Amino acid sequence: MPEKFTGRCACGAITYEFGNAPDFVANCYCKDCQKSSGGVMATYFSVAADDFQLLSGDPRSYPYVAASGNTLERNFCPDCGARVFTDELSGFPGQVFVMLGSLDDPETIKPPIMEIFTRFRISWTKALDVPQYRGRPDAVEGSPSEWRNPETGAVAQGCG
Repeated sequence: MPEKFTGRCACGAITYEFGNAPDFVANCYCKDCQKSSGGVMATYFSVAADDFQLLSGDPRSYPYVAASGNTLERNFCPDCGARVFTDELSGFPGQVFVMLGSLDDPETIKPPIMEIFTRFRISWTKALDVPQYRGRPDAVEGSPSEWRNPETGAVAQGCG
């Protein structure tokens, strides 16, 4: 295991580091992650906010309200446009979700422990041999495949 884990955006203007190996790594197929990543899913991991250190650059943030009603800020490089991390997660206070592909050495991180929002999985993608959740893993009891906003009743299409 490295002393510090390091990563950067595509052009190298934004760099970061953290010290503790993440325990939570997930593939997310929600519509929010598909649209914001430009891919069929997003793979990210969670790091304690007090362990995550921005070393260089000035990321631009995009404040967002997920279908759950939770707020978050996606941070990307204003020069190359690469999405690097998400913070200010009201649903996961004190955490930073880092995009796996932004790591300098992604092989140093353990594989995903779950896949979420699989009901939005593209038909030609294959499931990993890990727990599969059609929605959020903390879905409302009695509704294992969907998470609903308790205030609006809206079905969440995003992991925020």
